[in-house]
Amino acid sequence: MTAQEFFEHDLFAKENGIELIEVRKGYSKAKLEIKKEHLNAGNRTQGGAIFTLADLALAAAANSHGQLAFSLSSHITFVRGSGEGDTLYAVASERYIGKTTGCYQVDITNQDDKLIATFESSVFRMEQPVPFTL
Repeated sequence: MTAQEFFEHDLFAKENGIELIEVRKGYSKAKLEIKKEHLNAGNRTQGGAIFTLADLALAAAANSHGQLAFSLSSHITFVRGSGEGDTLYAVASERYIGKTTGCYQVDITNQDDKLIATFESSVFRMEQPVPFTL
């Protein structure tokens, strides 16, 4: 099973249109094409949609070492708005990996490579293996 096949079981991300593009050890990239259903009442991309995009990228990068990992804490900072017709990309990079924890930075950009949000997370790495290989 590939990482993309494994993360297709993340039904919330899948139902919201998030696609996992690339996964390497400690790195991943995901994308979301913003549609009307991703907008808030102010006609901008709903923060939860951006958080979910970042969270899937985090999950792929954190699980890329073959151990099941779950988020302990996540923090997002929104720096620019986006809206319908935009394509957002989340790039997750590993900042630290230990035996049981890891720290990750996720940058969310639009199709023009403009920063939309930054997302930082720490994860707990379990002894349970993930069912995919890179």
